[in-house]
Amino acid sequence: MASAKKSGSGVLEKAVNRRRSSKHKEGPIVMDTKAVFTALYEVCEENAAFFSGATKGQSGDAAQRLVDAMTTIQEHARSLEPVISGFAAIYHHFDFDPHIPANGYRSLVKVVRCCLLHIIHKGRYVTSNRRSIFFRASHNAAEMEAYCSALCQLRALLYLAQRLLHDNSHGNLFFQEESGLSQSFLREYASMHKGCFYGRCVGFQFTPAIRPCLQSIAISLVAFGDNYKKHQSGIGVAASSFLTSGKYAIDPELRGQEYERITQNLDVHFWKTFWNVTETEVLSSLVSMTATQVKVNRALSVPPVPFDLPLVADPTHTVTVSPPAAHIGPGPVQMRLISYELREGQDSEKLLALCRSEGGPISLSLGLKTKRSPPSPWLVLHFHGGGFVAQTSKSHEPYLRSWSQDLNAPVLSVDYSLAPEAPFPRALEECFYAYCWAIKNHNLLGWTGERVCLAGDSAGGNLCITVSMRAAAHGVRMPDGIVAAYPATLLTVYASPSRLLTLMDPLLPLSVLSRCLSAYAGTDPQVEKQVEKVSTLSMVRRDTALLLRDFKQGASNWIHSLLDRGSADSVRKSVSEASLTSPHADPPVSGKASEYSLEKGSLRSQTCQDLGTHTNSDASDVEKNPSQTANHLSTTTANHNSILDITLTPESKPEDVSFFLCKEVDPSVTESFSSVAIPPPGGEEDSDKPREFPEGFEPLRSEQLAEMNVQSSPIVRNPYMSPLLAPDSMLKGLPPVHIVACHLDPMLDDSVMFAKRLRNVGQPVTLCVVDDLPHGFLSLSQLSRETREAANVCMERIRDVFTMKDPPPEMRKHRKLERTNQKPSATKRDHTQLSQVTLQEEDEEEGLFVGGETSVVDEEGLASFYPPTKSEAENIPA
Repeated sequence: MASAKKSGSGVLEKAVNRRRSSKHKEGPIVMDTKAVFTALYEVCEENAAFFSGATKGQSGDAAQRLVDAMTTIQEHARSLEPVISGFAAIYHHFDFDPHIPANGYRSLVKVVRCCLLHIIHKGRYVTSNRRSIFFRASHNAAEMEAYCSALCQLRALLYLAQRLLHDNSHGNLFFQEESGLSQSFLREYASMHKGCFYGRCVGFQFTPAIRPCLQSIAISLVAFGDNYKKHQSGIGVAASSFLTSGKYAIDPELRGQEYERITQNLDVHFWKTFWNVTETEVLSSLVSMTATQVKVNRALSVPPVPFDLPLVADPTHTVTVSPPAAHIGPGPVQMRLISYELREGQDSEKLLALCRSEGGPISLSLGLKTKRSPPSPWLVLHFHGGGFVAQTSKSHEPYLRSWSQDLNAPVLSVDYSLAPEAPFPRALEECFYAYCWAIKNHNLLGWTGERVCLAGDSAGGNLCITVSMRAAAHGVRMPDGIVAAYPATLLTVYASPSRLLTLMDPLLPLSVLSRCLSAYAGTDPQVEKQVEKVSTLSMVRRDTALLLRDFKQGASNWIHSLLDRGSADSVRKSVSEASLTSPHADPPVSGKASEYSLEKGSLRSQTCQDLGTHTNSDASDVEKNPSQTANHLSTTTANHNSILDITLTPESKPEDVSFFLCKEVDPSVTESFSSVAIPPPGGEEDSDKPREFPEGFEPLRSEQLAEMNVQSSPIVRNPYMSPLLAPDSMLKGLPPVHIVACHLDPMLDDSVMFAKRLRNVGQPVTLCVVDDLPHGFLSLSQLSRETREAANVCMERIRDVFTMKDPPPEMRKHRKLERTNQKPSATKRDHTQLSQVTLQEEDEEEGLFVGGETSVVDEEGLASFYPPTKSEAENIPA
């Protein structure tokens, strides 16, 4: 036993030593893929042999479960090893550039490796403690079974990724159609088991600092789902949720089962309610106490009044900006002004007249004696995330306050109307109106009107881009830059490797994502069902009984998990990787714009008119003759009866979208791709039950299918909804775009492909990718050092927009990969910069890289981390 363990660690040490750079003697330490699988086989074989002979001496069922789990893990690993090695040889072709190793294929491989490393750690823990009197075979068997199930589902995802590689054109991350392979992926997602990723394994792929938060969110979600719609008051829901949360905390399997049920079957109104919990008075007050204190925090309501803005090309001409009118008619636009300092104009009578009663805390108690700072030359115009269906500026206040202080600039956040009550293009209309209003009334905001940056996350990132596209169509002033955090740039159901991560993502499951996008597209009204009233007292009695019943069942596992907590500290290490650096290949995606009519014809949108007039030829006319376009806009906006239908949306023709074109492929590259890609398995002629996986393998299936809407409207291919599908002429007018993406985000491919599109048309763009954090890290910025540093990355990009006169040529080439677990520098807070490390490999193998630190699988089982020495840091190439 001891010799086997020593042999396993020796293999790993040799692999590490072999991977040391010959150029830099103390260069980064990386880990060989083969060493990981060797260690996995050895620990599983050794434990399986031990428990096979101990089934009579210990609890027979638990020992047999351990043997079965270890054997199955080895079976999955043997099938995965060649696939992982194959992807490692080719996935660098999908990177944005050699300095930014990030795409969906890399992310899938990274998650698989992370799962393998957790299994190695757990297996070595079992080896070290299986003779102890405190060792609980049943608990450890449950742990191994959970990761075994996760590995099985990951194996299925890699098979689907191989299908993507086979069916796609060279270098393309997205499948070209919503039918065929994309539709089959939706069917597979609907039936595949997902509960294993929400129980014991929840958030295993993310940084250890964020996993307790994700576990708490999972527990809160299932408890909230238990009591959703059963009470008419928030107090009843809170009381019952508190009581029921105990059983989910001590029973991970039950939690995973319920989480899967909720994410698959509850409508968008549930998610709106749950995501808005943080905006309740009690929670928002607690957040306010811990967030940066600001002197101005005002909720504004701007009336729907049209106004004129001068054209950039010819300031003597103006264009009329009409108030939003789509779907629900003209209405005020809600905003929130946040400013760390009280600036001139922010306490003017004109602005006070726009304040809403809700208002938020306003620190103006000194009245006229309060010192007023001069207007700032900078303004951040912010659009919040929330899947177009939830949250407001209040949910994002913590980091917005911090930005206002660190940037020394006011922040104006737009509370746009949410779907499904106000689908596309209502949010776009309101955000564009708010942008134009801010330019027109800069003196009210404590801003000189010099520089403005659009910033937003997820859905807000989408709106930042589309608002700029609309500003270009109107010919008005463009923002000085865009900072989009993990933006949604493609709202279709096109399959991509990163979107396969929705099977395990605790914050962005595909079923939830599809409901949000359908609501925004207006294709799924999501009528809320009436629910019978249930008395709070009866609910409390029932939930108390359930809690007492389940406490006995799960108490032993809970106590044992506490005993394991100390030894599990080593597994709570983030596993990150940096892989091959190789020239990228520009990927093509095909999309077709189709006809679509709004149901509410009486309330046509100005955006619809823009889309009708903004054909490819018209786009060039806007640039050549903006005054003529302005006069046309001024005339038609006054008469909504003549607004064209959205059926005139411009076609995305191949010659107009360079993104769709596929360059000539090197035959050697094609050969390497064919060695990894796999065609559809035999027997696909059976249209009723097409087979997606090779013979002899089938993923775990759910007991209940997810309710997936596989039919999507053509409107999602509208350039103002999916800017990734916009023709080149619409993208060429955009300002510099800074994209901050997440390596493990299901929407990573959206960011990579959009950055490539902008670069292909000569637009200044930067892309940085943060490691080990989930989608939505900005909303979690107060919970860990890693999320705070990632939020600071976004803030520094905004500072770049404000301080950079002209984007340098290197911005068009690449940005270094950002890491979010570096030690913060000792500089002043408002100038804190995140360390950047360029990842460079000296050979054609790949390894693991952990946020600026070197990683090696060690004697304990998972990873030990060593900060680079001074000489190592000096040797890292800039």
